[in-house]
Amino acid sequence: MTRLFDSVIEDLRKTLLRMGGLAESILEKAVQSVWERKADLAAQVRQDDLDIDRLDVQIDERVLRALALQAPVAEDLRQVIAIKMMATDLERVGDIARNIAKSALRLAERPAVVLPPKLEEMADEARRMLKDSLDSFADGDPSKARAVLAADDRIDEDQDRVVRDAILEISAHPEFTSQEVDLIMIAKNLERVGDHATNI
Repeated sequence: MTRLFDSVIEDLRKTLLRMGGLAESILEKAVQSVWERKADLAAQVRQDDLDIDRLDVQIDERVLRALALQAPVAEDLRQVIAIKMMATDLERVGDIARNIAKSALRLAERPAVVLPPKLEEMADEARRMLKDSLDSFADGDPSKARAVLAADDRIDEDQDRVVRDAILEISAHPEFTSQEVDLIMIAKNLERVGDHATNI
C-alpha cells in the first residue's frame, strides 16, 4: 500500500465498519419488530436506513475523489473497489431490513399468527452471517468468511421450508393468507441478507 493512499483506505475502512455496525443494528430491530409486533421499532428501522444510505454516499464520494486526485497502485485500487462493493451490499441490507419492518407493521395490524420456528432460525442465521462477514473483514480472518459461505446453504434450505409450511397454512386457513404471505416475504428477505453477507 502506498503511503499516500494509507489514510484514504483507513478512512474508508472505518466508515465501512461504522456502516456495518448500523446494518447489524437495523437488522436486529427489524427482526425484533416482527416478533414483538412493535410499530415504534419498525419506524426506527426507516430512520436507520437513511443513516446507512448517507454513509454509502460518503463512501462513494470518497472513492471517486481518491481515484480522481491520486493514481493508486493495483493493490490499493483493489482494496478501494472491494470496500465500495461491500458498502453496496451493506446498503442493500438496510433496504432489506426496511422491507422486513414493513411486513412487521402489516402483521401487527392483523390477527396474530404463530411465527414458524424455522423463521426464527433464519433470523438468527442471517444476523450471525452478517456479523461473521464483518468480523472477517475487520480482523482479516478467513475462517469466519468460510463459515459464512457454509451457512448460506442452510439459510436457503430454511427459506424453502418456511415457504412450504406457509403454503400449507394458507391451504388449511385461507383467512390468514395475508399474514402467511408476509412470513414468506420475511423469509425471502432474510435469505437475501445471507446472500449479501456472502458477498462481503
